[in-house]
Amino acid sequence: MILYNVTSSIEPSVAEEWLDYMRSTHMPEVMETGFFIKSQLCRLLNEENDGITYAAQYYCLSVEQLEQYQELCAPALRADMEKHFAGRYVSFRTVLEVVE
Repeated sequence: MILYNVTSSIEPSVAEEWLDYMRSTHMPEVMETGFFIKSQLCRLLNEENDGITYAAQYYCLSVEQLEQYQELCAPALRADMEKHFAGRYVSFRTVLEVVE
């Protein structure tokens, strides 16, 4: 199983709006693509900067599924995020293999 992790640091002034967008729009749209079998949203407790940091985590069955998602769906979903929160967040992505 593959874990696709998107860690985002959000400016405090838009943190509640971003969280609502993630819960009501972005994460449901990611799941509706059909490439993932499970998702969760975690908040980092040991933040070191002035931002508020979350990790959106999506599970899929194979690297090939993730690659298809990244090619076919991710660009439009990222563009929509930018439309709403441009310059008020920063994200980085990691891909992990679940071994147990």
